[in-house]
Amino acid sequence: MERGEAGPGRWPVIVRRPVEPVEAAMEADAVDAAAATTGLAVRGPLFGVAVQEPDDTPRWRVVVPVTLGCPQQARDSLNSRLWYRAKDDAQDRAERRALLAAVARLERERVDDLAVGDARYRVVRAEEYAATGPDGIEPPRPTDPEPPVPDWSRGAAEPKVDDGLVLDPLAPRTPSQAAEVLAVATLAYTGARFPRDVRADSERALTSHPDVLLLPATFSVVEQKEGGWTPVNGPHVSAHAARRALDFTLTWMWPRMRDLIPLTELHADARTFTADAAAAAELAEYAEAADRLRAGRVNRLEFQGAVYRIGRTRRLLRWGPDGPETPRPSDTNTQPPERIHPTLDEDGTVLPDD
Repeated sequence: MERGEAGPGRWPVIVRRPVEPVEAAMEADAVDAAAATTGLAVRGPLFGVAVQEPDDTPRWRVVVPVTLGCPQQARDSLNSRLWYRAKDDAQDRAERRALLAAVARLERERVDDLAVGDARYRVVRAEEYAATGPDGIEPPRPTDPEPPVPDWSRGAAEPKVDDGLVLDPLAPRTPSQAAEVLAVATLAYTGARFPRDVRADSERALTSHPDVLLLPATFSVVEQKEGGWTPVNGPHVSAHAARRALDFTLTWMWPRMRDLIPLTELHADARTFTADAAAAAELAEYAEAADRLRAGRVNRLEFQGAVYRIGRTRRLLRWGPDGPETPRPSDTNTQPPERIHPTLDEDGTVLPDD
């Protein structure tokens, strides 16, 4: 293990060399991917929630995945998490009062830092991006995790994005990870197509939160458009999870959006629904595309003149003297804070609304 020079912030970049065969193969994949990269496609910010316990400094633990498109969605998720904890897990009235006081604040304020007992909860912000090369957005790598036997069932269990993830600015990095950290440390919004306040906040973050943590890779379904790629769904924890989401989109969601299957037919899909001749012919196209997707580890699919790809996406979380970056003033909230759950008394009883 080697302690490299400090990065642009306060934390040194600690580099460890992979020694296990699997990890060494992953590192070789990362080096090959870096050599093929010609640019970065930045999608924009994602938000989640992390908690810091008293003995964990400087580490934080993710409790709401950093996958949400709006800061208020993360606050609402924290609201629900604390409300259910008050209802089901509080040990006494004092703990329940503290939790409900936090819930009350989240119902009326845009709170990004919240102390509950000895714990600190924070809405955190990450920038989502993907590497691009001559063939477009980076696909999954050969060493990215894949199930030995793909499970395409709707209710298949799978790990969650960021499940149990600990954010540790002092965690050692492999050489390729260290190189990527240094390469994206100065990433900022520039150009007139971004509003002035967005550019100013982005530039300010380079000094207020100069260190960078890379979150685990995720996978998204993207559609090729003129001049770039448009997200269809994601992020997902694995390439197979993204493929399964595209399969669901092809066989269940799009047929209903396009009036090929009635909304009342909850269990039917493009493979099983009996339709009139015109709708049946179009549904057969959806089913055939889904069958091609299931034929193997398919990362590119052409359907009805469009090209869909499984893209390997990354998330960059900035870090400052007090920990991970919170939402910026220019980040957009799609809804105001509001009450989400019924009233709960200090004994954990749900009260009827008047």
